[in-house]
Amino acid sequence: MFAIWYLLNIYFNIYNKQVLKVYPFPATVTAFQFGCGTVVILLMWALNLHPKPKVSRSQFAAIFLLALGHTVGNLLTNVSLGKVAVSFTHTIKAMEPFFTVLLSALFFGERPSIWVVSSLMPIVGGVALASFTEASFNWIGFGSAMASNLTNQTRNVFSKKAHGQKGGTVLQETLNNINLFSIITIISFLFLAPSAILLEGIKFSPSFLATQGFNVKDLCIRLILSGLCFHTYQQVSYMILQMVSPVTHAVGNSVKRVVVIVSSVIFFQIPVSPINTVGTALALAGVFLYSRAKRIKPKVA
Repeated sequence: MFAIWYLLNIYFNIYNKQVLKVYPFPATVTAFQFGCGTVVILLMWALNLHPKPKVSRSQFAAIFLLALGHTVGNLLTNVSLGKVAVSFTHTIKAMEPFFTVLLSALFFGERPSIWVVSSLMPIVGGVALASFTEASFNWIGFGSAMASNLTNQTRNVFSKKAHGQKGGTVLQETLNNINLFSIITIISFLFLAPSAILLEGIKFSPSFLATQGFNVKDLCIRLILSGLCFHTYQQVSYMILQMVSPVTHAVGNSVKRVVVIVSSVIFFQIPVSPINTVGTALALAGVFLYSRAKRIKPKVA
């Protein structure tokens, strides 16, 4: 399962970057990817491959907020991927644990252990080093990846807190991870599709594509492939999360980021300096140490 997860991630990042390079409309691309996922989900339910969920009004309100964070986080990631190298975006995304610790401390007063704080130092230092030496550095690409980290971790922190409350427990009991992700995907598509038209205009009509000189057939094939890989890699991620502990999943996610960065550097032949390599490696090592540090239970006095 982990190998499938990594392989889908590699193909998604390659197809996605190829699309965004020639078709620089991240909101439209992201909406299309959510649309592909929505089609897969509806087929899954229609063919009874997975039971349809039953959602109450209170549950829908909670899920809507998660979907909003999911939408904005993925949109910002695509903005970054369109502006800078895939490897650099994923190096910046290694900063996610930093935002998790910061937000948990600010909003819920959770004090991180010395081991967790120590693991954040190579993450921050590595990302800073990689940023200073990145050939494709662009402030929009850097800023949107950082904003994506903030958005995603805000969603995750508040979601985790909600699951510890009564309503969150009910949400967990009545909705498994697959159906929860499915509902989030559909809401994200319904929210972003009209928003993309408002933000970027109608950039997907045959007449527009023809006037811009696009190879319409090639673009559509890569869009569909990126959309299918986008949905299936996230679906597989949720399936793995049901099979293993959160810590094992976090370690697997750290390895996944290494695999994506290395594969994108090789495929796109991205020039990487020795210092940039050290910065990226340092950040990724910090993420791995963070996942291990979270396993260390504080001693009770």
